[in-house]
Amino acid sequence: PVTAVLLNYRAYDTLLELAVLLAAVLGVLIAGPARPALPAASPIVNFLVSFLVPLLVLSAGYLLWVGAHAPGGAFQAGSLLAAAGVVMHLSGRPVCGLPQGGALRLLLISGMAAFLLVGLMTLLDHGVLLQYPQAWAGQLILFIELFATLAIAATLVLCYLGGRPPGWSSKQELGRD
Repeated sequence: PVTAVLLNYRAYDTLLELAVLLAAVLGVLIAGPARPALPAASPIVNFLVSFLVPLLVLSAGYLLWVGAHAPGGAFQAGSLLAAAGVVMHLSGRPVCGLPQGGALRLLLISGMAAFLLVGLMTLLDHGVLLQYPQAWAGQLILFIELFATLAIAATLVLCYLGGRPPGWSSKQELGRD
């Protein structure tokens, strides 16, 4: 299975890819506030968005699930979730389905955090970093992939927005944005 190869045998590579995405989004976040949303869309566009976004979310869930035994996984699923956020932004929704404040910050690091948590647990249990026990490998991989999907989606949406989204800054920093 593709996902097992990526996470069992190429775990360091996948972990570093998540680190690169996290570094990229940190660079985007220091660029300043995000570009504003477009004006509210017409009722026809809103109808299409209300149909398309759930379809994208469902497809992302399928790609995440099928990635356990066929091509798919966190990066493909995260890309589809990010596409849903971009479509929402293009239709005039400034938040794009992202959580606000601290929840967004946690979401951005959740992929790396889940990966490192499982890696450290395996290190303590087996003495080898990122070597999953065979009995738990499927569940651990799905756990990592779930959080990686969410982190990838949030990262890609923030990269599209080009800066800090509304509600990112604390109350003291709002005067400086």
